Amino acid sequence: MGKTYERIDGRLRTFIEEQPMFFTATAPLAGDGTVNLSPKGLRGSFAVVDDRTVAYLDFAGSNAETIAHLRENGRITLMWCAFAGPPNIVRVHGRGEPVFRDDPRWADLFRLFPDIDAGMHGLRAVILVRAELIRDTCGYAVPLMTYDADRDLHGRRFAREDDASLSAYFAGKDHVATSIDGLPGLPLPLPPTPAV
Repeated sequence: MGKTYERIDGRLRTFIEEQPMFFTATAPLAGDGTVNLSPKGLRGSFAVVDDRTVAYLDFAGSNAETIAHLRENGRITLMWCAFAGPPNIVRVHGRGEPVFRDDPRWADLFRLFPDIDAGMHGLRAVILVRAELIRDTCGYAVPLMTYDADRDLHGRRFAREDDASLSAYFAGKDHVATSIDGLPGLPLPLPPTPAV
């Protein structure tokens, strides 16, 4: 039913890259801390960097739980489900880190996403994940659903922000600079968006 893979390549890589959405799960070290599970979408915002590393773009939102958990302990699981075609679920368990705008790696990492406009979605970080365990399972109970299109609401909402107004927006949210459990989240104010 399930198989473990040494690397993200071939059929596995193709499956991951074709999915229009995936999920991320993180948790703080504290046993009573809040586990976070987030859906991720937007075509072009995910990339396979090499056969053990993936990256995705972290866009503006009213929380920063994933960033806070990664800054504290680095643990993350990514999951893709086949909502069309043969049933399949793929999980990448690994260690992640948020790469912020002022990191020297930013420009090279952002080039992995040529179809994404950096000013359109309130881009906060590139999340870089190194796989430690790669597995698939059957997915027999995952429903068949049709992908129609990405929503344009997020881009329309955050395209009107500049770096200063986006920092002010984040500063006004309870759980962006600090997580639900009080961990350091997104460092504010945001550094300027680098030219790429």
